[in-house]
Amino acid sequence: MQDNFAAWIYCKNNDMKKIVFICTVIAVVTSVASGKVIRRQLNIFQSSVPETEILGNEKMEFVYDYRCCVDTLGRLDDNLSGDNMLLQIGDDGLSKFSSYKNLTIDSILMCSTQEQIVSAAADGKLSTGEFMTIYKNYPGEGKLTHVEKICQDWLRYDEDMPALDWELTDSVSTVLGYACNSAKCTFRGREWTVFYTEEIPLADGPWKLHGLTGLIMKATDKQGHYTFECIGIKSKADRPITIYKVPFNDVSRRGYYDTKHRYEVNPYAYYEATTGGHITVTDEAGNPSLDSYDPIELPYDYIELDWRK
Repeated sequence: MQDNFAAWIYCKNNDMKKIVFICTVIAVVTSVASGKVIRRQLNIFQSSVPETEILGNEKMEFVYDYRCCVDTLGRLDDNLSGDNMLLQIGDDGLSKFSSYKNLTIDSILMCSTQEQIVSAAADGKLSTGEFMTIYKNYPGEGKLTHVEKICQDWLRYDEDMPALDWELTDSVSTVLGYACNSAKCTFRGREWTVFYTEEIPLADGPWKLHGLTGLIMKATDKQGHYTFECIGIKSKADRPITIYKVPFNDVSRRGYYDTKHRYEVNPYAYYEATTGGHITVTDEAGNPSLDSYDPIELPYDYIELDWRK
């Protein structure tokens, strides 16, 4: 069950020497079974798009339906959150996996007036999608880069492209009309089953998954907590592959997950600690929400289970 609360964010900009008030909507997700708060979401509206750097041009693009479970203690079908993700394929193995929704919102912001932006935000038409972005073969061949915005912080970590030990299996399926074979592997704590098609001879796929003789069209972990399924293909595409030119905080993979966990167990306290602002949360009647700063125990885990080690 999801309830919406109003939040007034009071922040001081030291450079501009002025006070800014931002009104936003906070989503509080409550478990139907236990009544406990299992997720708090703080969506801070941004009225402009950061400058971008073009890394290359795409040749093909694929849209994936991405689903993740936000409460592993409840019914799986009732506790899925999701987004449409775009996989852009460029030259020399370069690819980018990012939120299609955020890409659309960026386009709206760049061609709208401030009045139109404020009106759309007030109507809830500019809510953002998944901020996780994965680049393969960037900043160089054999490298993988993960960038993500957490609250007001942009985080980035680089790693070697993971070597996935795929085991081919006998299962077959059809995704978007493409005949697919199956394979499975264990990667960072999760057992993945994927369906890939050799009709699209790209050794790529959603998220960090790659390394087969065809494009991975569908991927599911054993518990069904994370799934990706291709729902759209554009074979002749020319959208640029870009990266935001923002002051990234360079972290390790472990540092990224530590930061993400610290934010998600108490997003309001994280905001105050990292920005110096203050959040007052009220219900629809204007009454203060007294437990809004209490840390919560997350009833789900991240896509990579080895982050605690």
